Amino acid sequence: MKTPKRLLPLVEDGSVDEVIAQLMSGKEAQVYVVRCAGTIRAAKVYKEANQRSFKQAVQYQEGRSVRNSRRARAMAKGTRFGQQEREEEWLRAEVDALYRLADAGVRVPTPYDFEHGVLLMELVVDAEGEVAPRLDDVALSPELALAYHDKVIRDVVRMLCCGLVHGDLSEFNVLLAADGPVIIDLPQAVNAAGNNSAKAMLLRDVENMRAYFGRFAPELLSTDYGHEMWALFESGLLLPDSPLSGRFQHSTQAADVDELMQIIEHARREEMERQERAILAE
Repeated sequence: MKTPKRLLPLVEDGSVDEVIAQLMSGKEAQVYVVRCAGTIRAAKVYKEANQRSFKQAVQYQEGRSVRNSRRARAMAKGTRFGQQEREEEWLRAEVDALYRLADAGVRVPTPYDFEHGVLLMELVVDAEGEVAPRLDDVALSPELALAYHDKVIRDVVRMLCCGLVHGDLSEFNVLLAADGPVIIDLPQAVNAAGNNSAKAMLLRDVENMRAYFGRFAPELLSTDYGHEMWALFESGLLLPDSPLSGRFQHSTQAADVDELMQIIEHARREEMERQERAILAE
């Protein structure tokens, strides 16, 4: 096929030998099947900010640290340079998350390189070597649904132990590879400790998985892994191999709103101070 304009720099510098086909086009990016040094890989070409349909970037970026103080000031002021830097931070978020999660044992596509706004990564395939389908495109036996749900929940726990929440997890961004579910699409991954919406996003992610796998294994519909793992995370007790029961006893005691707001404000200030110290240390 004709080489897309955004992939030309990678072809010219030898990072990509051949563009074989377009795999998909989503709200964030277009994905192509490419050949790199004789190996078939996926090339994720991120769309420009004004072409993306994912409009909640500000909510998802809360709590993300910026490594360079000049860049942080420019982003805060909203200058043209700052807008460019914010866009670069958004694009690099998935790359950083993929490396971080792969090292932690989370089943995500293996990342290889990121240049010119293009992420080169593993092409996830099924048992027959064909491009792996999304969960939404398959029907499962009750036994497989239970096994795959357990695998995804364990990976969500590992992500949380890394301090990350996917934020947009559903049957549309989990692929079914030869070795089981593979979590994809992570540019919106949020800081679990520094984002005020992290808990709500985690609960939504887990609920989406419960609802999907519950179509095939209805006993999953009565589980509550989200609140259980978040409670362990908040108390500092969550580990990658923490046993989970899927049950959670919600407190019936009325919340002390004033105390809760003080705790939230304290956590917010601590996170801001931590980020400021990290910037000054560079």
